[in-house]
Amino acid sequence: MTTPPRPSVAMRSSVAMQALTDATGEAYVRVASRAFILAFYGTMRNLRLYPFENAVVQQSLQDLSQITNDLLVREKECEFRIAGEFIFVNSTRLRLDLDNYSSFSALLTQFRQNGIGTLRALRAPATRDWTVLIGFLMNPQGVEVAERYGALIKRLADTGITSFELAPLAETDEEQGGQQVESKEKAKRTYAKSVAATKDVINSVRMGQSANIKKIKRVVQGIVDQILADETSLVGLTTIRDYDDYTFTHSVNVCIFSIALGRRLALTRLQLYDLGMAALFHDIGKARVPVDIINKSDVLTDDEWRAIAAHPWLGVLALFSVRDQQEFPYRSMLVAFQHHMKRDLTGYPRSLRTKDLMFYAKIVAVADGFDAATSRRSYQTTPMAPSAVLQEMRDNARRGMDPVIVKAFINLLGIYPVGTFVVLDTFELAIVHAASPDPEMLSRPLVRIVSDDMGNVQYPGSVVDLTERTEAGDHRRTIIKTADPERYGIRVGDYFV
Repeated sequence: MTTPPRPSVAMRSSVAMQALTDATGEAYVRVASRAFILAFYGTMRNLRLYPFENAVVQQSLQDLSQITNDLLVREKECEFRIAGEFIFVNSTRLRLDLDNYSSFSALLTQFRQNGIGTLRALRAPATRDWTVLIGFLMNPQGVEVAERYGALIKRLADTGITSFELAPLAETDEEQGGQQVESKEKAKRTYAKSVAATKDVINSVRMGQSANIKKIKRVVQGIVDQILADETSLVGLTTIRDYDDYTFTHSVNVCIFSIALGRRLALTRLQLYDLGMAALFHDIGKARVPVDIINKSDVLTDDEWRAIAAHPWLGVLALFSVRDQQEFPYRSMLVAFQHHMKRDLTGYPRSLRTKDLMFYAKIVAVADGFDAATSRRSYQTTPMAPSAVLQEMRDNARRGMDPVIVKAFINLLGIYPVGTFVVLDTFELAIVHAASPDPEMLSRPLVRIVSDDMGNVQYPGSVVDLTERTEAGDHRRTIIKTADPERYGIRVGDYFV
């Protein structure tokens, strides 16, 4: 068997166009917005690759014009706007997922480089209008952002393009520039590449093909470098926890948590790399378990449970089958075999002899247990709150996790881990952005305010430190409880991408 090819931009655009035709009401707005983004990105990409006369370029231009015109007719407006890390089309905020990362990231970068905050179609643009505008976007003039924006406005006026209205970036968006945005973008690229590479490897193992281990090595090295440079950005992305790609995002999340935890435990860079390789492949044995069993939402039969429980030693076999066995050190095989064993070896698979668990396996077990419990899966539609999971790991000895490593993990994430949705005593809603750098203030993390005291949702919100005090010496804000973000229509992962 061969891996089916990934759908091209043109193929995905065709699917989007059909969905656009079928959608009605509010669903139409969301489908049309996504179709607009995909067509915009596809046209920009095709104009880079082919001459204007090429049939692919012409088709993408027609798609973009048709979607724009349809939005203008049905919604009376077509406005593309960026705010921080978010994209809005006609005031509808679009969600970034792993499958549309390329289009979102490319457009955000292109607009920021040109200093554009809003693009509005005043009337139905002709294909020539789009061609000229996109050509100018891809070839900015000037060094400073403001200079580029001014040059773009002038060029559009000189060429007689009047179907578009542009507005500059808001001051808050410009302030987000520099190192912070660059680091965040790098973290997103690292995460997206890691998931894609992990998917390729697991699918290769599933179909009995040789895996591209060199690509995985580069991925793990990238994660190690990112954790050492900016731990918060990458750890924050673990909140995405994509339900459809759970197998792959879970492996990457466990790798990220393990490396970050290993760093707190004073491992060297080389040790972090070895730990990351082992963590990324801890569940590789599941590639040899039937997919219908992995994704089953009902209670497993005894035979099905035995198939699931076999994945640790199946993982060892999968790693042994790699063409060059030296690619995987013995430590990786031990982690794959031991990550579901408890400290007293009462987990699975059953140990044939009394032996302490490997140190790396103890780390991966903690990272694996946390990410699994806080993720939505086929048989777990309601995940546990991150803070509740940490408390369970700390207080329930039957979990069989090393208490020292669990304590280090709590120090890494804080009592309220990154991504926890909380209610403040000011009646504001917030998402935990990062643990407090002060080990004495783990109950007072940095949080991102996502709703004011009147319930008005804010995007992208503002980060505040809960250790801040008033002039009277009282804390300005305090967490009073955790809550379910879905109850308020908020998806936590959106605030970390």
